[in-house]
Amino acid sequence: MAVSSSTVPGIHVAERANPGFFEKLNTRWHERALQLFMVIVLGHWAEHLVQAYQIYVMHWPRAKALGLLGLYYPWLVQTEALHYGYALVMLIGIWILRKGFTGTSHTWWMVAFGIQFWHHFEHLLLIYQATFHHNFWHKPVPCSILQLVIPRVELHLFYNTIVFIPMVIGMYYHMFPAEGEGNPACTCEWGRDEDVTAACAA
Repeated sequence: MAVSSSTVPGIHVAERANPGFFEKLNTRWHERALQLFMVIVLGHWAEHLVQAYQIYVMHWPRAKALGLLGLYYPWLVQTEALHYGYALVMLIGIWILRKGFTGTSHTWWMVAFGIQFWHHFEHLLLIYQATFHHNFWHKPVPCSILQLVIPRVELHLFYNTIVFIPMVIGMYYHMFPAEGEGNPACTCEWGRDEDVTAACAA
């Protein structure tokens, strides 16, 4: 069974008789994969919001404001490995799920990827410094480039926000695509579940 779209220039979505794992992630499993990915994204974003709440509303010292996870596992939140790991998961997740998006939704999804690529690079600098005990710019702690002008808590809350916004816009256009921009092999589009199920059974 093959499904393809010739209505969007430069976009070809096909599902073979025996599709591979990544092809399934961008066709029949795309909706569930996106839902799982968004749980991870929102969970991390919530941690940053809790951390900001602890600082600005509860007036905790920054060293003690470690989010909800930090209340139970402060040593984990204080490791650069956790933060780098999440930045890498985000980058890989956005990249892997990109092929399920078409047209305008794909453009916005790739904007999120571009911003996350830079965010990941900043975390790469941080984990390098922490691993090799060589802080840049003679700082007492690992420091990224934009952290030279914006405090770390605010900077990474900002990063997660500006990655999240184009992701949401991309998902909106993916769920409610313009005429001719939908992915015929994906159930993400509202009201398309039955059509795809019937096509896959044919």
